[in-house]
Amino acid sequence: MPELPEVETTRRKIEPLLRGRVIERIEHDAPHKYRNTEAAHGKRIKALTRRGKYMLLHLAAADAADDVPHELELIVHLGMTGGFRLEQGKHTRVTLHTEGGVLHFDDSRRFGKWAVVAPGEYAGMPTLAAMGPEPLDDAFTETEFVKAAAHCGAVKVWLLSQKPVSGVGNIYADESLWMAKIHPAQTRLKPAEAKRLYQAIREVMRNAVDAGGSSLGNGVGNYRQHDGLSGLFQHQHHAYGRDGQPCERCGTDIRKIVLGQRGTHFCPKCQKLRQ
Repeated sequence: MPELPEVETTRRKIEPLLRGRVIERIEHDAPHKYRNTEAAHGKRIKALTRRGKYMLLHLAAADAADDVPHELELIVHLGMTGGFRLEQGKHTRVTLHTEGGVLHFDDSRRFGKWAVVAPGEYAGMPTLAAMGPEPLDDAFTETEFVKAAAHCGAVKVWLLSQKPVSGVGNIYADESLWMAKIHPAQTRLKPAEAKRLYQAIREVMRNAVDAGGSSLGNGVGNYRQHDGLSGLFQHQHHAYGRDGQPCERCGTDIRKIVLGQRGTHFCPKCQKLRQ
């Protein structure tokens, strides 16, 4: 957390507050976590995009014409508990001052990271550099996914690597595998299994984005949007976080195991491990 749906919702919500604005300064006290941010001072935010779980602010000179390519990218990774807020709080780590106002970055567990780099220079971010296609883009094709899935290891671990498809984390891997009726530890998917999973990933991600992502629990690190609103997709979860509750498809209790050091939820009847 947050995964693609939460990051995409965040991007859409803060874009009107930032696009076209000039960054006056970025304040923080952790230069090892928020790297080279002074390079963004005086730059105009031309656009906000997203790649997997990363948000990218495209920066250019304040007086640059609209058709001039951006010269820097401010990359934001929300980590486990990061998010933007209109008001400063006890867990505010970064404050972004623009000519249009102030936006605060809160992160109770301190796993979020910022970095200003030249466009596409992601050597210090190997996950971003080697990330697979976006699940809702045309570049994510069933043919290539089926071919790659035939040689995968444990399928959930494979999905979490971000290489076959970007932005799928713990929540949405569990939900997609439940929908596709595939055990999370299954290896070497058959074509029919891979096709089901491909369609499930696209459907789950589309629905989660439409719902504004998932907000879990009531703690301070609970994902919510900058205006305080929570996501709603948690009300559509079929597997994640439902251990001990009946499967909504067959009635068998959902189980939780640890796979790839991540809590993993599945139905032992609907999602049998094929030998």
